[in-house]
Amino acid sequence: ERDIMLNGEERVNSLLKEKAELDAQLQEIEERVEDVSDQNRQMESKKMKAEQECDEMKKEIEAITLKLNKREKEKQEVEDKLRAMTEEVAVNDELVGKLGREKKKLEELNAQTLDDLQSEEDKTQNLTKLKVKLEQTLDDLEDNLEHDKKIRADVDRVKRKLENDLKNAQDLVIELERYKVELEEKYKKKEFEINALNTK
Repeated sequence: ERDIMLNGEERVNSLLKEKAELDAQLQEIEERVEDVSDQNRQMESKKMKAEQECDEMKKEIEAITLKLNKREKEKQEVEDKLRAMTEEVAVNDELVGKLGREKKKLEELNAQTLDDLQSEEDKTQNLTKLKVKLEQTLDDLEDNLEHDKKIRADVDRVKRKLENDLKNAQDLVIELERYKVELEEKYKKKEFEINALNTK
């Protein structure tokens, strides 16, 4: 009977020892679970932050895309205006050339008339009237020519301004496209980080 009691005590001691070891293992497991939970919370926080940054980058890329589209539209409008101005300059050049030819013809005719006045004294009065008329026409043509030259100068000035505006718009489009590429690269990097976090 004493042996039975000794065996019982040894069994109890053994069970208590096993229980203590199991408790220690349980505590270690609980601590590891807590550590994993902390890591999961940190990763979830990082994931949420990265997703927010991606959303912000998406919005910024959309805004830049809208700006680029607007700049492209403005660029097209400037090019259309420049083309219209160029066509107008060509028309004015043709008109100036035509007026120059007419002026030359009238000058030649006026010179011929002066020769006729010197050689035909009996037709002086009629030729004088014709001379006055031709000179008036010549003055009118010269006034028109000066006016057209002024118009051409104004058109050239506007053309230069539009060309400068077009260059500035093109430079801005290039800069915005470069910035868009940088943001897209950052966005891809963030997506990669999010995917890496999701796979862990």
